Amino acid sequence: MSKFFTSDGKFSFVKVGAQLLVLCALVVGLVAFVGNNKTITLNVDGKVSSVQTFGGTVGQVVKSANLELNPADRVSPSVDASVQNGTVINVNKAKEVKVSLDGSEKTVNTTAQDVAGLVTELGVASASSVSAPKDAQLSVAGSYVSISTPKTVSLVADGKVDTATTTAATVGKVLEDAGLVLGANDRSSQPVNAHVVNNMVIKVSRVDTGQTAVATEDVPFETVTSESGELLKGEKEVTQKGAAGKLEKTYKLVLVDGREASRTLVSETVAVQPVPEKVTVGTKPKPVAQAAPAASAPAAGANTGAAAPAMMNEAMWDKIAQCESTGNWSINSGNGYYGGLQFDIRTWIGAGGGAYAPNASLATKAQQIDIANRVYAQRGLQPWGCGWAATS
Repeated sequence: MSKFFTSDGKFSFVKVGAQLLVLCALVVGLVAFVGNNKTITLNVDGKVSSVQTFGGTVGQVVKSANLELNPADRVSPSVDASVQNGTVINVNKAKEVKVSLDGSEKTVNTTAQDVAGLVTELGVASASSVSAPKDAQLSVAGSYVSISTPKTVSLVADGKVDTATTTAATVGKVLEDAGLVLGANDRSSQPVNAHVVNNMVIKVSRVDTGQTAVATEDVPFETVTSESGELLKGEKEVTQKGAAGKLEKTYKLVLVDGREASRTLVSETVAVQPVPEKVTVGTKPKPVAQAAPAASAPAAGANTGAAAPAMMNEAMWDKIAQCESTGNWSINSGNGYYGGLQFDIRTWIGAGGGAYAPNASLATKAQQIDIANRVYAQRGLQPWGCGWAATS
């Protein structure tokens, strides 16, 4: 018989009711299971996954997905928001990124997914040069990004001044981009590894160390003195005129932009040897003037009356007398030299001056010039220390 009928053939309502209750409970449980199980889309820094969960809030869903959140992470919707089947949860993990901005390094905390988001978050110019592709994903830790913003620089090189806008990070890169190659000795006003700053002036100096120069200098001559007993004391005679030599000095030059900056002596050679000047000085004692016998001595200031010829070379002798005796033709200073041209007794008498007076100070200017011309004809101007005055 059917399980719904008793042994005496009567229908059993108790058994049917119990079985209906069990069936209803199963149906209700199934409906509840289906109703609480949800499919959620989880987007973590651009990585999308589908999650089956019974969680009712964002926080519960994230936890069921074994995703650990930090306080700095950005979650949308918020962690306490309710979720429904098909809800999309976006999680941007907090990242520590080492950023070099125009040479200044710092660590930045960001929830940006990629380099482009970081650049936007930092607010730098869109034309900036970035070391990594802008679509490169940022890691939670260990990412490094170098950013160089546009800057105006002035380049001074090879006689020209150029102004340009650049995103080059270093001076060396600026020079490279401008096609300026530094030679081994060339100089830059800024180190090539220096970071570029706005309105920087970079001057390139071309240095040439391969040039030499030769300079000539005089080499002074020496004076060699010898003594002679044929000349009176105080007399000098130049027997050989001196001549300066020539010294050639070779210098190594340093030219900066074509101009001499320094020179270093590398060699020197005597091209012309100096000629020594030879001078003979007298050692013969000067004769002592002898007084003439009273009967024949002329009166003081007088002469013998012998006529002197016309004065020759008067202008020359005036110049020499001016130097020798300040132009005093009758001077007798007591030093053994007399007259405007300072004759000693030996020279005066030896040249015939005795025909005019015992010494030159007692003779007229014309008579002194006559004797001077006689000495000049034989010995030139050598006896006069002031002979040089004749050509002044």
